[in-house]
Amino acid sequence: MTDLTTDGRTAEGHVIHGHITHGVVPKHEQLRARLTELAARLPAGAPLPGERQLCIEHGVSRITVREAIGQLVSEGVLVRVRGKGTFVAERTARSRLHLASFHEDMRRLGLRPGTAVLELARTVPPPATRRALELAPGEPAWHLRRLRLADEQPMSIDDAWYAASLAPDLDVQDLTGSVYTLLAERYGCTIDSAEQTVRADEAGRADAVLLGLPAGRPVLVFDRISYSAGRPVEHALSTYRGDRYEVAMTVQLGAG
Repeated sequence: MTDLTTDGRTAEGHVIHGHITHGVVPKHEQLRARLTELAARLPAGAPLPGERQLCIEHGVSRITVREAIGQLVSEGVLVRVRGKGTFVAERTARSRLHLASFHEDMRRLGLRPGTAVLELARTVPPPATRRALELAPGEPAWHLRRLRLADEQPMSIDDAWYAASLAPDLDVQDLTGSVYTLLAERYGCTIDSAEQTVRADEAGRADAVLLGLPAGRPVLVFDRISYSAGRPVEHALSTYRGDRYEVAMTVQLGAG
């Protein structure tokens, strides 16, 4: 028998809803709804009660428990670890397509942003970046690579280029915060528009290590040219974990 506290919870803090009964909604669907509610209250990585405890708490068979958990695992709400149990999965950050810095985006989603600078070098950019930034042949640019974190977990890798003439002392600035804020406040280059494409890809070996993924796992790659008053100031490739980030948008019927 499961021990209850005075507020109707188990000793581990899990809410007891009472036994599930027969009805129009199948038992596994009722249990799935209860486990979804429980997972929403627990932090990512928190363990779920064991199958036996769930059977006792909700008055269902082990087959029903396994079916409900299996559905939530396939939906990415829960994750099974062989030999250890079932845990709450990492929340997926859902961002709407809009112009904002990574820090602003993560804070809006209720996540704590962080940054690790991987590389900063003043060098001649590749042809595609030179054209994007409208630089003369041989003109240098800053190459900045950063690992972006959300709640201390890898979210993306930013590989960005900035014209050296616009930010001549970028190498002595704090680059762990928002570069967009830095460009606006120190260099007078407020990012006000951007052109961006998004594509699906597979994580290469080096990126996979940084993102904490097995090589070949899906990632989202954003290729962006950002402008200030019509002048290109940034060309960036941002590679996001496909299991932690998704993009939402509103679409309308067009004239064509």
